[in-house]
Amino acid sequence: MIRSILLATALVCSVPAVAAPARYDGTWSVEIVTEAGSCDRAYRYPVRIENGQVRFVGTAFTVNGQVARNGAIRGSISSGLSTATVVGRLGANGFGRGTWVASGSLECRGRWNAEKRG
Repeated sequence: MIRSILLATALVCSVPAVAAPARYDGTWSVEIVTEAGSCDRAYRYPVRIENGQVRFVGTAFTVNGQVARNGAIRGSISSGLSTATVVGRLGANGFGRGTWVASGSLECRGRWNAEKRG
């Protein structure tokens, strides 16, 4: 469950801006890298964006948010007693990157990279 929380975190956001253009819609492959703390070192997970709304491809998470018109990502994902916050940006070129921090029952942080796959 710890691994899944952090994987999905990469593209979870709660930016109250206008929904992103269709260029961000699709499935994104997200690589999560832990730089500090006891979370798994690295892993990859799919995230789906539809009409600017971000959702985890799977179950067991609470995901809220959207992608801002300029691709900015800011938000959170939670599961159980853990919450992870995310900041970063998606590019119109199909790539994105940023950072994440987990708190609650987890204490770790790191960076993420994303690539649009479809």
